[in-house]
Amino acid sequence: MLEKVVLFSILMAFLISVLLSPVFIPFLRRLKFGQSIRDEGPKSHQKKSGTPTMGGIVILLSIILTVVIMTSKYTEVTVNTYLLLFVTLGYGLLGFLDDFIKVVMKRNLGLTSKQKLAGQIIIAVIFYIVLMQNNISTTVAIPGFDVSIDLSWAYIILLIFWLVGFSNAVNLTDGLDGLVSGTAAVAFGAFAVLAWNQTQYDIAIFAVAVVGAVLGFLVFNAHPAKVFMGDTGSLALGGALATVAILTKLEIILLIIGGVFVIETLSVIIQVISFKTTGKRVFKMSPLHHHYELVGWSEWRVVVTFWTVGLIFAMLGLYIEVWL
Repeated sequence: MLEKVVLFSILMAFLISVLLSPVFIPFLRRLKFGQSIRDEGPKSHQKKSGTPTMGGIVILLSIILTVVIMTSKYTEVTVNTYLLLFVTLGYGLLGFLDDFIKVVMKRNLGLTSKQKLAGQIIIAVIFYIVLMQNNISTTVAIPGFDVSIDLSWAYIILLIFWLVGFSNAVNLTDGLDGLVSGTAAVAFGAFAVLAWNQTQYDIAIFAVAVVGAVLGFLVFNAHPAKVFMGDTGSLALGGALATVAILTKLEIILLIIGGVFVIETLSVIIQVISFKTTGKRVFKMSPLHHHYELVGWSEWRVVVTFWTVGLIFAMLGLYIEVWL
């Protein structure tokens, strides 16, 4: 029965995204919610200016409707379910405010970095408080070894770092048509398997709902994209991915399964440090996907390559956690 629930969840989320997007895209276009392209980005991206953004709303609606319907009808609505929805919606709302400021108020940088960081931390702290009230373990397992470290009070530092870090990492990766949609589908698919293996079916249902939602969105987000998810989608997906890892107590394995997001973030950090200390750039442009564009790769080639690398990382994470 539970196997059917998982299958129905991914199909429902996929169908909701596919059916909502053709309605939502013209609505965004009428409101003139078009993406502004920064001048310092690759010149080939200038033609994307005006493409409807904030499509992450479709993803969020698909996830929420699927999770609420499937868990209330076939399983039990748990604290985990509420926490997953809270963080996803919280970061989604933060992204929505950022997008709204960019496209409606015409401030291309959206929320200031301090405003965004404050919002991310507040959501993470509330999440931590609820976890502690439900007696979650503060130990962290080391993948591939039978070793766990109890962080005690310092666990909140890891939790905040993971939520803020991965929400921003996914946001940084969202720079090419379909890039985040595909890599997120792979990462959440891997965590769905791991949650199922732990018999945490509520988390597995959430994870496959995300897979279905982003794959449905990918139908319209693949190159050439008819809609972008915006920060509304990318911040929500990053926060949700970190939350799934925390609730399954697979915090460290996220560094492997989410390897593409980690590498993209590291490329930005390396670029900034190198330029500030030596005046030289390591990459032609960061995040890393822009570097490959500027060396002559087509956008589609970059995206498919990153999807493939994401799949390899996901399989490696599954191997270490399940079979090693």
